[in-house]
Amino acid sequence: MPPSLSEVLVHARRLTKRFGTFTAVDAVDFDVRTGEAFGFLGPNGAGKTSTMKMIACSSPITEGDLTVIGMDPRAQAPQIKAHLGVVPKTDNLDAELTVRENLEMYARYFDIPNEVARRRTDELLEFVQLAERADDQVDPLSGGMKRRLTLARALVNDPEFLILDEPTTGLDPQARHLLWERLYRLKQRGATLIITTHYMDEAEQLCDRLVVMDKAKIVAEGSPRELIERYSTREVLELRFPDGRPGLDGRLDGLAERVEELPDRVLLYTADGEGTLETIHARDIHIDSALVRRATLEDVFLRLTGRSLVE
Repeated sequence: MPPSLSEVLVHARRLTKRFGTFTAVDAVDFDVRTGEAFGFLGPNGAGKTSTMKMIACSSPITEGDLTVIGMDPRAQAPQIKAHLGVVPKTDNLDAELTVRENLEMYARYFDIPNEVARRRTDELLEFVQLAERADDQVDPLSGGMKRRLTLARALVNDPEFLILDEPTTGLDPQARHLLWERLYRLKQRGATLIITTHYMDEAEQLCDRLVVMDKAKIVAEGSPRELIERYSTREVLELRFPDGRPGLDGRLDGLAERVEELPDRVLLYTADGEGTLETIHARDIHIDSALVRRATLEDVFLRLTGRSLVE
C-alpha cells in the first residue's frame, strides 16, 4: 500500500539531472517516509550523489518533480535547508578551530542564540562521545573522531532529517560500528536518515528500505530482506578447487538455482547449502574447500549491477 502524502518526507517522480549531454539521474521515482532510514546503493557513477545533492538543494533539478518536507527545492531551498542536516562524503571541518568552536560557529548560520548553541553543543558532544575533546584542535583528531564531529555539526540545527553521503568511508571497523550505533540511536529518536554507502553490511544494518541505482536509473527497491528474497536464494555455497578454475563440464548442472564461476571460486545459489554440498560429494566432485553462508545484500548488488569495475 503506498504511503499517504503526510507520511512522505521526500517525494520524487521522474527526477532527472543532466550535465550537458550527460544524464546523471534518469527519471527516477521514489518516496522517503518520515522516520525511516532510506538508502541509495550503486557503483561509482550510478547517480547516487547527484540525487542526494538535488534533495539537499545544492544542485538544481533538470526535469521532473521533487518535494522535500512538502516544499519545492526550486522555489524554497533556504526553507528546506533550515530543516535538514548534511554529512558530506569528506569532512570539511575548520581545522583552525577547536571541537567546540566548530559546532558553535556553525550554529550561527541558523541564527541560534549563543546560550542555546552552547547547551546544544554540550549535548551533541556527549552524544558523539567527544565531550572530553571539546577544547582540542580538530587537526590531530582521528578519522573516526572527525566523522563523529561532522555528524554532531549536522545535528546543530535539530534537523527533521539527515543526509549522509558515505558516512563511514575510510574508517576502521571500531569507528564504523561506533558511528552506526550513533545513527541507530538517532533512528530510535524518530530521525529520518537518507544514506548513500558502498558498504553492503552498513546498508543491511541501518536501512529500513533502499534503492539500487545503476547507470542513472533505479533497478530495484525494497527492504534489505525483501531484495535478498527477490534477487537471491536463502543460502550461497562457495566452492574452491585445488586446480584453481575447474573444468566442471556440466557436473554442477541442476544443483542450484544459479551457478556463478569466478576466477578463484564457484558460487552456487541454493535454498539448502548443506544439502547441495552432500550432492556434490555424492557426485565425487573433488573440491579444496567449501563454505555455506546466508545470502547477503552484496550478492543482490553484484547480480543487479555486475562485477565489472566502473571507472
